[in-house]
Amino acid sequence: MADYKALYRKWRPTDFDDVCGQDRITDILKYEVANNKVSHAYLFCGSRGTGKTSCAKILAKAVNCENSRDGNPCNCCESCRSIDMGIATDVIEMDAASNNGVENVRSLKDEISFTPAALRYRVYIIDEVHMMSGSAFNALLKTLEEPPTYVLFILATTEFHKLPTTIVSRCQRFDFRRISSEVIVDRLAKIAREEGIDLGEDGARLIARAARGGMRDAVSLLELCAGSKQHIDATLVATTLGAGDRESAYRLIEAVATSDFATVYSIIGETVMTSGDISVFWQEIIDSYRDIMVVKNTDRAKAYLDLTDGEYERVKGIAEKFTMARLSYHTSILEEALTNMQRATNSKRSIAEIALTRMCDARLVSSVEALALRVEELEKQVTMLKMGVPVSSKPTERPQEAAEAPKPEPKPTAAPEAPAPKKPSQEPKSAPAPYANWGMVLERMAEVKKPLSSQFVNSKATRISKNEFLIQMNGFFADRIRKSEQDMALLVGIIAECEGISPSEIRITVEAKPTDPKGTASEF
Repeated sequence: MADYKALYRKWRPTDFDDVCGQDRITDILKYEVANNKVSHAYLFCGSRGTGKTSCAKILAKAVNCENSRDGNPCNCCESCRSIDMGIATDVIEMDAASNNGVENVRSLKDEISFTPAALRYRVYIIDEVHMMSGSAFNALLKTLEEPPTYVLFILATTEFHKLPTTIVSRCQRFDFRRISSEVIVDRLAKIAREEGIDLGEDGARLIARAARGGMRDAVSLLELCAGSKQHIDATLVATTLGAGDRESAYRLIEAVATSDFATVYSIIGETVMTSGDISVFWQEIIDSYRDIMVVKNTDRAKAYLDLTDGEYERVKGIAEKFTMARLSYHTSILEEALTNMQRATNSKRSIAEIALTRMCDARLVSSVEALALRVEELEKQVTMLKMGVPVSSKPTERPQEAAEAPKPEPKPTAAPEAPAPKKPSQEPKSAPAPYANWGMVLERMAEVKKPLSSQFVNSKATRISKNEFLIQMNGFFADRIRKSEQDMALLVGIIAECEGISPSEIRITVEAKPTDPKGTASEF
């Protein structure tokens, strides 16, 4: 298929009931046509591909239809068929982008004085009307104010703010909204079934997301992907669009969160070697960061995000690794890099890799956002030191570097001395009882280290004595916490802070729940 708009023309709406996502507007237009209350001028506003021109043509058919049904054209009479075939001389389409001069409007005014040749109304559809010059608008003004009864103007624009208020005030205005992804997916599925296209659900959703609310773009993308004669899944759509898929964006963001430079460079390299467009993939990363910020700022994030259940859970997991200061720092670099990519099209990969390197290490940048992130990291370290938790002397040290650092050779030690006899504890014993301040401990832990607090879901804390505690939790997480000296020290420090005593006096035992066979008890 050489013409990638042929499929859209074939599936273009033929009546108001076939227009997707604009029910409120089409109901009003149907009512006006059915009750002979048609206005002399309409103004259709909205982003591209939302049905403005389609509704204009349907309205032109409806007002001229010989057998209209509840405001809808019959699509069978001579008037409807002539308009559909584009041979109706009384329906004139103008592109204001190329016919924007005052002489074009004057010729239009000369034509208006003649009655329609074959139809009931002479309809003028002016697309992208905001492109008209000021003198052309002035020439059109009088005609819009007092048109003949047999003339109907339909103006369409994607940039309403560029129109003079004198023009807007003389039209009945309708705002066409972006079409939701669910409506686009349903429409694509219907087209695919009728046309014999092998379209997967994940592919349809990615097409709908890339169309950004435009049905025309969605159908054109579907036809573009169908040219491969293969099963259309998310991978094929991403390859056709020249962008990495959403999963690659998530892996890249997780790598940035842990300063994993090897993974970062590898993903960018894969995008380039598969002939992907770095700037398109960059926009996908920015959109993913936007999703993360929404998740962190509201509990109703799913209502605002165009994500599947699996993608939503993935974003929630990634969001726990970021603070708002770090997100602000990263988004500022992403926006700056996108602007640089648009200026230097031949250096997109270098710009991307330099930006990601700066995102991994805030010490490389002296911007306000980077300084705010570094101050936040220092405050967190001071808090952990006050609790007696050991912290790394290099907070931004990369995990792989720490793993590759040579281990110090063990020094020979003297023979251990015999342990001194323990003195009997003077601490008064009490009956074990649920730890009343456990909720406060978990809230404080979420402030200091949120990923750690999530591991204590459905945990139970018991107070064995004044300074001795038993914590029962999921066996897998219990094993992980016992193996981390820092996590155990942080848990001790927070309990000591809540109890108002020294961390050295606290004794904690972490074990798996009795019903959980994984893990064993460990005392700290």
